[in-house]
Amino acid sequence: MNTEQALLQRSNSTCELCTSESNLAVYQIPPVADANVDQCILACDTCRDQIENPENTDANHWRCLNDSMWSQVPAVQVMAWRMLTRLAAEGWPQDLLDMLYLDDELLAWAKATDVDDEDDDAAPTLDSNGAVLQSGDTVTLIKDLDVKGAGFTAKRGTAVRNISLTNNPEHIEGRVNGVRIVLLTCYLKKS
Repeated sequence: MNTEQALLQRSNSTCELCTSESNLAVYQIPPVADANVDQCILACDTCRDQIENPENTDANHWRCLNDSMWSQVPAVQVMAWRMLTRLAAEGWPQDLLDMLYLDDELLAWAKATDVDDEDDDAAPTLDSNGAVLQSGDTVTLIKDLDVKGAGFTAKRGTAVRNISLTNNPEHIEGRVNGVRIVLLTCYLKKS
């Protein structure tokens, strides 16, 4: 049985991300050493186009990840994580990301993407001690911070888990007291 036939059987002939039944094809999730069923998904034209061309991304199309992120197929989980991470600035994807658990091996695969090569020229996001921060890290506040608009003070020593990076290397996003806020990296240290 070839890869496409195996994927058609695994997915019941539907896109493994959005459940569309039209224009299905095999999508290899990079980086791929040897393309096998475990490193591929069956995806429709719409999903493949938006995965490969971020400028064509329609955030509302990806609301389907609310269901597909719970798939038992690791390749589907990795692709859901990547798309939710790409769309995190929309707000709702971050809530799904906060619920999505990937073991260390799958998380490493999800983060190991060839697509991020264009970001190599960007300045790294550093904490107050100069340690490099990455999405998913845990940081600790080193100073009490007044959170404007939310009416509370984020206390020194508060752990902020599963952070998200922003386009600005001096800012990260994270949840404090259940509220998603932007934090300055100069007030954080990596845990």
